[in-house]
Amino acid sequence: MSEQQQPNNQLNIEISEEVAEGQYANLAIITHSHAEFIVDFVNVMPGTPKSKVKSRIILTPQHAKRLLNALNDNIEKFEAANGRINDVEEIQFPMQFGGPIAQA
Repeated sequence: MSEQQQPNNQLNIEISEEVAEGQYANLAIITHSHAEFIVDFVNVMPGTPKSKVKSRIILTPQHAKRLLNALNDNIEKFEAANGRINDVEEIQFPMQFGGPIAQA
């Protein structure tokens, strides 16, 4: 089979300038149903009584597990190159979000 006849398995992904800038988040709130996982990314500022969700990602359970595996793999590679990442002590926020317990 010649090079021109081989199937192209590459995915062409584009990103807008606005999305490429990213959003900073220091809190992730994760909820799920039987069909999907919802991850809300929030930037909580000290002394601020209210925060807004900066981004919401909705995943199938299969994609949530793939994300977990990809994060674990990348953390292992990061720690191999840069040393162990120390866990942060549990932070108590002075406010109740009225939803599920947040996990970051």
